[in-house]
Amino acid sequence: MLYEKQRREIIETARTMEKYGLVRMSGGNVSLRIGDLVLVTPTAMGYDTMVPEDIVVTDLKGNIIEGIRKPTSDLKAVLYILNHMPEVCAVIHTHQPKATALSLVADRLPLISTTLIDEVKDEVAVAPFTISSDEGMGRMTVEYAGNALCVILKNHGIMAYGKTLEQALSAAVYLEESCDVYLSALASGREISVLTKEQAEQEAAPRGYYGQ
Repeated sequence: MLYEKQRREIIETARTMEKYGLVRMSGGNVSLRIGDLVLVTPTAMGYDTMVPEDIVVTDLKGNIIEGIRKPTSDLKAVLYILNHMPEVCAVIHTHQPKATALSLVADRLPLISTTLIDEVKDEVAVAPFTISSDEGMGRMTVEYAGNALCVILKNHGIMAYGKTLEQALSAAVYLEESCDVYLSALASGREISVLTKEQAEQEAAPRGYYGQ
């Protein structure tokens, strides 16, 4: 079996998504590029019972190299992202509720916190609606990505991505937290304080004292 260690990491990532309330049951998907191959979660399977053999391996054109399951129905969108964002190796798709709620009332999540800068890297755009399981999800992600590690898909959910599964998952989790904060602030009816460009640059600058 190819890449058993990475298959287990994908399953753990998916279960962590569910732990943080970003998906329910078999919603969303997780993908990881390794060289010219892509490991993806199968369609319509719960993460709690998933085993390494259930992860599907494809090439960058979507041809199945190894696997007994059908790959995620969003495979075309995932592959579009990986083929057009060469710096990206991990892609996570969720239907997380706070980000989806924000997509109904705003066209972006502005820079409202240090957390958003540290973990998502920039304000997050809300991309126009595209139907599920369509390459358009990937096209919209590439078009609206900017410098951020997430794009919110209107009336749908999000795409989060990064160099590693950990980076993509962190972006998705902290995006949800930031959307929760922003929606709470919007509900107050008061003017919302957004970080200035200078403040954002200061926060993004390397400081060398966080992390192991």
